[in-house]
Amino acid sequence: MISTQTPVCIIGAGPGGATTSIFLSKQKIPHIIVDKDVFPRDKICGDGLDLKVMRVLKHIDPTITPETIFGKQPFSRSWGTRFITPSGYYRDIVCKPKADSPFQYPTFCVSKRFNFDQFLVDKLDKTYAEVHFGTKATKIERKNGGIEVTFEKEGNVYKTFCNLIVGADGDHSVVLRELDERKIDRKHYAAGLRQYWKNVEGIHEDKLIEVYFKKEYPVGYFWIFPLPNNEANVGFGMLSDIVSKQKVNLKACMRDIIENDAVMSPRFKNATPLEEMKGWGLPLASRQKKAAGDNYLLVGDAASAINPVTGEGIGTAMVSGFVAARFIAHAIQNQRFTEDVFKNYDREMTRRLQSEIKNFNFFMSFRFEKWINWFVEVAIRLPFMSQYFAYQNRNWLDTAFNKPIEVNI
Repeated sequence: MISTQTPVCIIGAGPGGATTSIFLSKQKIPHIIVDKDVFPRDKICGDGLDLKVMRVLKHIDPTITPETIFGKQPFSRSWGTRFITPSGYYRDIVCKPKADSPFQYPTFCVSKRFNFDQFLVDKLDKTYAEVHFGTKATKIERKNGGIEVTFEKEGNVYKTFCNLIVGADGDHSVVLRELDERKIDRKHYAAGLRQYWKNVEGIHEDKLIEVYFKKEYPVGYFWIFPLPNNEANVGFGMLSDIVSKQKVNLKACMRDIIENDAVMSPRFKNATPLEEMKGWGLPLASRQKKAAGDNYLLVGDAASAINPVTGEGIGTAMVSGFVAARFIAHAIQNQRFTEDVFKNYDREMTRRLQSEIKNFNFFMSFRFEKWINWFVEVAIRLPFMSQYFAYQNRNWLDTAFNKPIEVNI
């Protein structure tokens, strides 16, 4: 058995874990990062990259622009969103900047996690990051004021002692299971399906991200996210509370939309599925989960950091990794790793999602699912919707490219 010691151990090398590692390295903090998988690897996801992703990437490398990274395969630039109401009415929100705008950038990009997570992993700085992939954490114990982690790799057993462990290993986090609690609250949890398709018809020339609200399936939506090579990430998600109460079979619902729906099925007539439907869970930030304690922090899905309105989780995971690295540096500087050192971590984790959290909780408190179809139908048809999103898009771009992420320890 091999035993080692490190100040920080990160479990999970997805967007949250990789980002934490990258910013620890920028602060010259040695650490270990492990993942049970070997990269590149598939990860079930909607594959949408919003401007939060770009904002964090600018902190990683100020020279990064969507042209230098997302202007070519395997990334697909999307210049807006197509909203489709339950009646079949659709509104295209195309956010192409004016010629004199300083930001000639798209609102979204789409990339398979197989490619994007590898893109981040390639940025790990092995001067400070000791990287172990294909390595599974099997046991986590508190010992001598710190954490001892037992790993297995290729039949060998390793132990590492650390002052602080970072749970970046997703919804089924071993860190969350061993040091906190993994409790699913269906009112703050969603279920999603993903299936890659080839040659879906009717994709907008500006590769708009499509969101379809079907009246039979409230508090959820069907999506089509365009990818390069005439491929698309096709999926369906719904609030778990509704799935449970109405005994919804998500796969049957998604199959019904693709095969029989009057709005969507014609677009799939000549398309080819590239895989079976795959499902995953989405722990929503509306739960306001405790994300820190003695000797540990949680980031990304392990911290329930998913936007409760949109279901977006990649950008929020990366922001959480950025925030975590700042708190870790503060703890190491003071050589204190107790919960009181991280007392403001939960606030900093969620404050950028406060409006979405408040809106989600407000609507759900009034049984929003009973009248969501009416709301969607009216809201999307409002004449000023395009102007509103164009205004918001300018703000999002300005924030992503001009405003550094502030962290109040």
